[in-house]
Amino acid sequence: MAAQRILISDEVAESCAAILKARGFEVEYRPGLPADQLREKISDCDGLIVRSATKVTAEVIGLGKKLQVIGRAGAGVDNIDVNTATQQGIAVFNAAAANTLSAVEHTLALMLALARQIPRAHLSMLNGKWERNAFMGVELFGKTLGLIGLGKIGREVAARAQAFGMHVLAYDPLIPDEAFQRAGVTQSSLTELVRKGDFISIHVPLTRETKNLMGVEQFNICKRNVRIINTSRGGVIDENALAQALKDGRVAGAALDVFEKEPPGNNSLIGLPNVITTPHLGASTVEAQQRVAEEIAQLVVDFLLYKKVENIVNPEVLK
Repeated sequence: MAAQRILISDEVAESCAAILKARGFEVEYRPGLPADQLREKISDCDGLIVRSATKVTAEVIGLGKKLQVIGRAGAGVDNIDVNTATQQGIAVFNAAAANTLSAVEHTLALMLALARQIPRAHLSMLNGKWERNAFMGVELFGKTLGLIGLGKIGREVAARAQAFGMHVLAYDPLIPDEAFQRAGVTQSSLTELVRKGDFISIHVPLTRETKNLMGVEQFNICKRNVRIINTSRGGVIDENALAQALKDGRVAGAALDVFEKEPPGNNSLIGLPNVITTPHLGASTVEAQQRVAEEIAQLVVDFLLYKKVENIVNPEVLK
């Protein structure tokens, strides 16, 4: 019997391919594979492993005549047409928890950089200046942090924010009441959170329900001089509405790791003096990439060899 074939079309740690090969799979590692070549190769693949760069469209899935499983080496699956995969009987898995700590730490790094204007102060020093009075910051201590989303990442951000002496509000209609109590945070409506938060940090996936969750209405009622952090997904914030709120002075600053379009190109937020931007680095640590590579490889192995379904994104495919 021929070995089952797995295509890895994005950059993942070498351990991913090593685990698959050790279990008898044939692996083709092609990071940065162009879309036309992906369409050509997918017809001969039993499994596909991606990060966020590869767009696994309905067309790609339809061409995967042998495809049984799609693995996302990371948490978000918005680059995968999960509905089409489900219709075709293809299981989708993600490495949901492997990059949690890295995303949490990046969130806190951005929050602190925003509060103390660190990037602007650094650039000033590079230009030979010594502008101590130009970069007045604010403390985290005593401030209210509003968390939109209280999943794994949101809860870990809450714990670290509490260590800074912050009061934490959280909005998440999908989380049971007792989860708020266990995390020691105050359950809140989105409206209350927006009105009270000195800092607002977003930790939800991009879905129909969360698209532009922070938009014109929210920025019109937010606490003046609020600071916004987004390390979850672009599109959860209406970028034009945020840009206007920043220019109007209602929002004091924003730190953004994600954008609706990536790379963002000519984006109204990039270059604003009160905006910090990073190129989707939330999971970009050596430790996180090692963990996601190993976790997604093992999930694919377990499904194809033993039909195990831990971390399956579309369990309805099993019916």
